[in-house]
Amino acid sequence: MKLIDLKVNEYLDILKSDAPAPGGGSVSALAGAQAVGLMMMVADLTIGKEKYADYQDICQKARARGAELYTQLAAAIDKDTDAFNLVSAAFKIPKGTPEEKATRSKAIADGTLVATEVPYSVMQLAHEAMLLAETMVGKSNPNAASDLGVCVLNLMAAIKGAWLNVKINLPGVKDETKAKAFEQGGQKIYDEAEAIARRLYDEVLKQL
Repeated sequence: MKLIDLKVNEYLDILKSDAPAPGGGSVSALAGAQAVGLMMMVADLTIGKEKYADYQDICQKARARGAELYTQLAAAIDKDTDAFNLVSAAFKIPKGTPEEKATRSKAIADGTLVATEVPYSVMQLAHEAMLLAETMVGKSNPNAASDLGVCVLNLMAAIKGAWLNVKINLPGVKDETKAKAFEQGGQKIYDEAEAIARRLYDEVLKQL
């Protein structure tokens, strides 16, 4: 059964066990999905309300794209665990002969690449969601301002957590061009998101 299909308490029980996965990558993706869920909620609490007529277009656009981001981030919860299992399986391949060693090395490299791509995509998705949340701060139902603030905090947690997972896998990415792209792209997303999150959180605090 997929993690996304578990009850919350079932998921938490697995998470706190000694099972190596789900781990930080899946938790980061979940933080992103939760954040987008909150953003969509705030949009729904704004859309259709006459006194927030000026915010309708902004919230409708954020909600529409948010629905797509939510689906992708929710899927990444399982994708990250699947990627970890792929790497773990590769390390179990026999290495008694040169052929086995070659097969094992390739499997490890391929698995590590996937294990890097998944959290990197979480960073990209959460960053895009952060930009959507930015359009809604001060331009959505003020009664849900704190929820939008929590959305921003969770998006930053998703980005920071995913970045840690990218970084820990980078030494195993054999393609130097891809490794460099992950390193530079991830740092850029991290820096931009952190600046936006800090500003948005302060703006939300002023509304409360």
